[in-house]
Amino acid sequence: MKLNHYIDHTILKPTTLISDIEKLCKEAVEYEFAAVCVPPPFVKKSKELLQGKNVKTATVIGFPFGYSAVEAKIAETLLAIVDGVDELDIVINLIALKNNDWEYLVNEINHLVPIIKEKNKVVKIIIESGILTDDEIVKCCQLYGAAGIDYLKTSTGYAEKGASVHAVKLFKENLPQGVQIKASGGIRTYEFAKELVEAGATRLGCSASVAIVSGETAEGNY
Repeated sequence: MKLNHYIDHTILKPTTLISDIEKLCKEAVEYEFAAVCVPPPFVKKSKELLQGKNVKTATVIGFPFGYSAVEAKIAETLLAIVDGVDELDIVINLIALKNNDWEYLVNEINHLVPIIKEKNKVVKIIIESGILTDDEIVKCCQLYGAAGIDYLKTSTGYAEKGASVHAVKLFKENLPQGVQIKASGGIRTYEFAKELVEAGATRLGCSASVAIVSGETAEGNY
């Protein structure tokens, strides 16, 4: 299985350098990855480096904990769109979820999706499945599946547990047919990446992308 077209080649560490972004984009072109996923301040630079190339630029919103205010997430989203982003990976408010405040989550997504869709950008929602119960995951599939998102994404890579085959299968069983699945967090081997794709993932978020497509084992949390 050729995994390169499934991969969002990712660097999100808070100490990211411009040279890291240059290397990331060069590798993304060389290995024909689907996208690069970069910190918001590097969206504009990534777009410049990838101009004319068949690689999308993605960034994160409310990352990594998701508890920033809706207004802050809207501001981050608008800035990323101005900078030329193609895809936005948004962390939901996990405090609201764990306090069973589903009304808050409905309000949050209903404010964000129209802004993104008006500009024809791709929206991925991160629910941090590794720290949720199966019932919470199913509720998320129902809520976000009805909200017009493009992808439901497993993890930020910063929780104690990242992607799992179980979570991807649960997504697959409970999402509408038009919503795709992105698995991320702790994907460090070709074998695990392949399992996730076979379970239903259509995108993989990886910082160890080159090692994975080369069949090597890599370190890293994302």
